[in-house]
Amino acid sequence: MQIGVIGLGRMGANISKRLMRAGHECVVFDQQAETVKEISAAGAKGADNLGNLVTQLVSPRVVWVMLPAGEITGQTIDALAEVMEAGDIIIDGGNSFFKDDIRRAETLRSKNIFHVDVGTSGGVWGLERGYCLMIGGDKIIVDHLDPIFKTLAPGKGDIPLTPGRERCDPRAEEGYVYCGPNGAGHFVKMVHNGIEYGLMQAYAEGFHILHEAGAKALPQSQRFDLNLPDIAEAWRRGSVVGSWLLDLTSIAFAANSDLSNFSGYVQDSGEGRWTIMAAIEEGVPATVLSAALYARFRSREEQSFPDKLLSAMRHGFGGHVEQKTGA
Repeated sequence: MQIGVIGLGRMGANISKRLMRAGHECVVFDQQAETVKEISAAGAKGADNLGNLVTQLVSPRVVWVMLPAGEITGQTIDALAEVMEAGDIIIDGGNSFFKDDIRRAETLRSKNIFHVDVGTSGGVWGLERGYCLMIGGDKIIVDHLDPIFKTLAPGKGDIPLTPGRERCDPRAEEGYVYCGPNGAGHFVKMVHNGIEYGLMQAYAEGFHILHEAGAKALPQSQRFDLNLPDIAEAWRRGSVVGSWLLDLTSIAFAANSDLSNFSGYVQDSGEGRWTIMAAIEEGVPATVLSAALYARFRSREEQSFPDKLLSAMRHGFGGHVEQKTGA
């Protein structure tokens, strides 16, 4: 298929490259002209503004917006709506708030332009590993875009098939899922990220207990000098607590066992807060996820070993760079 990609940051650039590797044609735009040149050198067609990008696409046009959630995404979608035509499709692949998707889809529908929200998980590793996609929008439009989603998704890989799924949607086994109407994709991704906060906090607190096992306050017979890099490596190989996050933890420990290259100032990008808001609106208890979010708030006042591990995991999967303390 042919697709426009706006925003060539950590994920947008790799999304374009993965699509082009599979034979899709990409027309790309970013505020940084050098980035456009770089992706053009890899086979994309470059554009120097939104209008120029749209004119290079064949109707019905498909444009993937990969920008930070909030004002910049909203402004870009509004600007695209002015230069696109009836039948065209705008995909928001960032981490937008699901209620914004619902509102934007309604606005675009008045122009007969379709909106699709895609929660995209994969971070800086997506080019090689693929992206887990959670998709919301009109089903007929999502089905039309299936070649794009199938290309970006990880595929079955070597993960055994789940028994009893013979009558279920096979796309989930490929690593992408149609969640429902507009907003559903980003709603599922929002909760996904809230869970991610909880998992990361559990690892951070567990390894903190191991880290302090040799504390002088303990009786001599109960002190242990534990090798955290080796423990993380052993756990990731067959343990019930194994996960990609634990893989990244092991990588971080192998590079620097005391994590001194991280300050422990842990940022949050919004989805954790929105998950707790949704839990409140639904009347659903979310004690672990709430505590994990508040732990990130606390990290900005006083950093500790588990905060450094949280920073290491965030850098590992998403390339997130720590904000300076007090910023």
